[in-house]
Amino acid sequence: MRALWVVLSLALLGAVFFSAHGVRAADADDDEDDTAPIDSSSPKVNSKIATDTSAATDADAVAREEGAIKLDGLSVAETKALRDKAEKHQFQAEVNRMMKLIINSLYRNKEIFLRELISNASDALDKIRFLSIKDKNVLGSLADLNIKIHVDKENKVLHITDSGIGMTKKDLITHLGTIAKSGTSEFLAKLQESGESGADTSSLIGQFGVGFYSAFLVADTVVVTTKHNDDKQYIWTSNAAEYSIVEDPRPDEQLVRGTRISLFLKEEAQDYLDTETIRGLVKKYSEFINWDIYLYTSKTVESEEEEEEEAEEADKPKDDAEVEEEKPKEKKKVSKTVWDWEVINANKPIWTRNTKDVSEEEYSNFYKAFSKDTKDPIAHIHFTAEGEVTFRSILYVPAGAPPGFFQDYGKKAANIKMYVRRVFITDEFDDMMPKYLSFMTGVVDSDDLPLNVSRETLQQHKLLKVIKKKLVRKALEMLKKMEGDDYKKFWKEYGTAIKLGLIEDYANRSRLAKMLRFQTSHNKDELTSLEAYLERMKKDQANIFFLAAASREEAETSPFVERLLKRGFEVLYLTEPVDEYTIQNLPEFEGKKFQNAAKEGLKFGDETEEETKFYESLEKEYEPLSKWLADTLKDDVEKTVVSHRLADSPCALVANAYGWSGNMERIMKAQAYARSDDSSQSYYANQKKVLEINPRHPLIKTLKSKIGDLEGKEADSSEVQTATDLAKVLLDTARLRSGFLLKDSVGFASRIETMLRLSLGVDLAAKVEEEPVFAKPASADSEDADDADDAEDVEAEEEGGAKDEL
Repeated sequence: MRALWVVLSLALLGAVFFSAHGVRAADADDDEDDTAPIDSSSPKVNSKIATDTSAATDADAVAREEGAIKLDGLSVAETKALRDKAEKHQFQAEVNRMMKLIINSLYRNKEIFLRELISNASDALDKIRFLSIKDKNVLGSLADLNIKIHVDKENKVLHITDSGIGMTKKDLITHLGTIAKSGTSEFLAKLQESGESGADTSSLIGQFGVGFYSAFLVADTVVVTTKHNDDKQYIWTSNAAEYSIVEDPRPDEQLVRGTRISLFLKEEAQDYLDTETIRGLVKKYSEFINWDIYLYTSKTVESEEEEEEEAEEADKPKDDAEVEEEKPKEKKKVSKTVWDWEVINANKPIWTRNTKDVSEEEYSNFYKAFSKDTKDPIAHIHFTAEGEVTFRSILYVPAGAPPGFFQDYGKKAANIKMYVRRVFITDEFDDMMPKYLSFMTGVVDSDDLPLNVSRETLQQHKLLKVIKKKLVRKALEMLKKMEGDDYKKFWKEYGTAIKLGLIEDYANRSRLAKMLRFQTSHNKDELTSLEAYLERMKKDQANIFFLAAASREEAETSPFVERLLKRGFEVLYLTEPVDEYTIQNLPEFEGKKFQNAAKEGLKFGDETEEETKFYESLEKEYEPLSKWLADTLKDDVEKTVVSHRLADSPCALVANAYGWSGNMERIMKAQAYARSDDSSQSYYANQKKVLEINPRHPLIKTLKSKIGDLEGKEADSSEVQTATDLAKVLLDTARLRSGFLLKDSVGFASRIETMLRLSLGVDLAAKVEEEPVFAKPASADSEDADDADDAEDVEAEEEGGAKDEL
């Protein structure tokens, strides 16, 4: 039996895709009245369903509520009498179980009830507006189309009133008594059938089925008072278990046209009797509804009033002969509470307008109201996307990065608000924008997305992937069009995010590469783009040269760029930690590969044949020194070669193609979560380096001649030891000069000390003088003696006590 109920519930949910007037329920294929007044011949509802107390409001609570319900204009007794003579109806489609599903399962938070009811009211206003296009008389004396919300704290009732199309008695039975009907869907069908759908009927929100019934999330009893032009005014009342309909007898409560929904709130929903809470919910969900939304609210005003004369002075008889001059009456300030209707959705959706009709000031004002930012945005883009899905959007680049943007990089950011037909759905999408663009704020409004039974499931829709892709394209298009000072401001705030995007977003790598900016040897004051670098490249230059360093000063004085700069090549200086990662993920740009000046294999591309032969002869000449250095330093270097890149430095330590550069080594070892036993990092960190020597430097020339004199010398001789120490000092200085960390700082310091001794003529065996022994003061000796005597006395006392115990 339980399985049968599950199947029935799922089948019913399958039918729920459309809504009613401004109060929806899902579409059906016919207009047959599925309900009728209950009599003895009516089919009975399954007794298990009818008595399921979990599906409806508790019976005792319902009875108490009904006894206390009072309609405006009627007393409690008159209300009860009116209810007794009303037509009683049972909900169609075994609604007791359906109500349980709606109330307990479909919605994640209760506050969405107001969003749903305002959306319904907006539908009703749209309908009457469409009908008035053909026949203006349908508006009658009520031409003002709006939504009004009134909080009745005394009676614990929330009223939502619209001046829309209203409902007839048949509509109430068809649309509110049957979950498988939709007034909005029927309205669209009639317009299409009659060929009168030239108006923008797509703005009617009616593609989800049970929005009206979300009222029971917060109310025990719901009363709908409605007036249609073609019928009398009726009152529809329900406690979620059954409903009744009766003609409204109140002469003073007659609506000209429209619908009023009155929610008799549950005890746990009393928070919605606060006008500020209602204001906040309207701002959150329904701020951009087409129609004005009024809230009946109060404010305190001060006015001046004349003070009344004291009674004694007023009653005192006056002598006719006595004439007193009239004194000006004193005025006092009095505070009064004034109640009035206030429009609470003054911000209109400018994204629905043509871009030519919106001024820059309007864009800026909308951004400030939307984001609560006080500064103007750096840039914005307003567009309409068409194709598989149609949507309108405005995206903004804030003037400054949000606090902690990079510290919290990757965390969910609620900066893009999703609307469907100007109804706010959510801003909690996990991936509406990629992480590197999460600083952008904006709105997305689509008419094509369905509003499902539970709007929270919308983010699972396949069309969102299409929307995301188009948003990213448009966002990058906006950034590409920025130039001058605006782009400088943008890059200062968000440049690191773009570099991270190049690592993360493979599909848009080429677009992001054009936005990159780096420091360069060409200009100290201006950053350069890769496109500008290519324009300045030398004719025979094959690669884009770059060097990563901790600062510009370190890069400019690095041995790796000495010959590059002397030969007139431009070098990019990567001075931010993320830069080297970025270039590693960008192997080439417009056909030109990147060459790290700190790694082996550096080629200039303009070498002549004569230059090549010259270096070949140098390699042969310095082959003995290269072999000796490679053998002496075999634990640290892979090989020693004659350098083509050095100009002024004696030597440099160069990383091989798969190892870390000095800059990358510093970054990786500074990671907060780095592990000393991480095998993947150890592989790169332990790659042996290449020692490059400058054959034109005097130190290298002298060392070459010294090595020739070592032939035949014992390995433990002082000459060999001195030469070995020189080689190690040379390696350590090359390590430091090349940006690497010292492996043995103590050994390095010891070798430097030895060199200082030799240069100063200090004997290598000379030891540090012993520290003299100073005699203690007499007072100190006497105190020590007293302490010793006291210790002996204590010890003697302890021994005596022990003997006594024995």
